[in-house]
Amino acid sequence: MANDGLSAGAAARRLGVAVTTLRTWHQRYGLGPSRHEPGHHRRYTVDDMVRLQVMQRLTAQGVAPAEAAAWARRSPGTDPAPSDAPPSGPVAPADSPDPALRAAAAAARESILSLVESGAMIADVGLGDARAGGGQTIALGPRVDPAARGLARAAMRLDGPSMRYILESAVTHRGVISAWTNVMMPVLIGIGERYEATDRFIEVEHLLSRAITEALSIVPRPPRELTPRVLLAATDEEQHTLPLEALAAALAENGVPSRLLGARVPSRALMDAVDRTGPAVVVLWSQLPGSGDVTQLQHLLSRPHPPVVVAAAGPGWPLADLPPTVTPLNGLAEAVRVISTVKA
Repeated sequence: MANDGLSAGAAARRLGVAVTTLRTWHQRYGLGPSRHEPGHHRRYTVDDMVRLQVMQRLTAQGVAPAEAAAWARRSPGTDPAPSDAPPSGPVAPADSPDPALRAAAAAARESILSLVESGAMIADVGLGDARAGGGQTIALGPRVDPAARGLARAAMRLDGPSMRYILESAVTHRGVISAWTNVMMPVLIGIGERYEATDRFIEVEHLLSRAITEALSIVPRPPRELTPRVLLAATDEEQHTLPLEALAAALAENGVPSRLLGARVPSRALMDAVDRTGPAVVVLWSQLPGSGDVTQLQHLLSRPHPPVVVAAAGPGWPLADLPPTVTPLNGLAEAVRVISTVKA
């Protein structure tokens, strides 16, 4: 960063927020620019940007703004930011035991300092229009998990690093089932509803889906010596696979290996895979009504050596038409419970 610091506009572009957001953080929480020369506008220094990064990262995780600002003002390696107004909200102790908040503060500082060292913050330029997507939100409901709110904000900003940070933290500290149910699903549903209402934001859904896939992939898989006896696949015309990815990760978390074939698996390919691997469990996923063709289930049941469990998962299946020996799965937790109890 140049010695003169960054203007409010450049700082906003760097963070991907609106200038009005910076003004609010300054006026309400004391997170304003500290460099001031007579006759010139105040400028944001490196330490100011560290505080703003901490504020942004914590609020993205759903931390209340006043609490996030208290952490930002006390972030490691920075001095309290000067302000024309007294800071509001509780002041978090510098030695607070909360590891997530301490990690976020440290990561924000490291991010800013790495940019400084690389020269990326020398020019008074930003990373795009700070107001892009301004005022655009995902409706999640009043009782949604704070981490889901943070994820929704990051998704609408197309902030991949923040999305991955929130998602990986949720998977690591809560487990796959809780992360999927309380953090990922509400945002996926919310962005889907926004798309249906506006025919927009498909880019948000794509980036969010990719971030979820990456977060689920961090779950350690069972030892390779364990032969997978669970086969997961989407139906012939089904392109959605995130629920199957979540199931594979949740099973792995419980020590159950699986094979995931992915999207749009033709019936013949599915039968070939069943004949070659002899799974004890086959789960077919159908998201949309048009993709839930029960003939694929019937073909599985008619094999010379059918799987012990043939399960239909997802809202696309016509439940009234399912063969009586097919097991419907309602939710990730139930799927993991049912599959984990099957004896090969």
